Amino acid sequence: MVAEKHIQAGKRFRLGGLVQPGSLVRGDNLAATFQVADGSAVLPVAYKGIVPDLFREGQGVVAEGALDASGVFKADTVLATHDETYMPKEVADALRSRGTGRTITARTPDYSAKPAATQGASQVKQGVSQ
Repeated sequence: MVAEKHIQAGKRFRLGGLVQPGSLVRGDNLAATFQVADGSAVLPVAYKGIVPDLFREGQGVVAEGALDASGVFKADTVLATHDETYMPKEVADALRSRGTGRTITARTPDYSAKPAATQGASQVKQGVSQ
């Protein structure tokens, strides 16, 4: 979509896809470069900072930033997805339409459920008051 929409250098946008195997290079001072693909196009990404624990080659990623003049996506935020299940719908749709050979479904996490620690605390509280 970046090439199709002719996004100008310096304009912020969100990039999503899969981190290409063999593309991750870690440098000094938390610098990392890697390539992100959506099935048909590959875009080089440069990032400086701590990457999430789940970030790795072959996994889904969502990055925010802007293209520089040379066409490298300079990310200021990198989010790793546990798997493609939790990608934003538009990213999953783009990967699916380009035929990555993987089953990809978009799903929004359910934040309405109480965390287990909260559930246990209310059960203990109820038990004490009775």
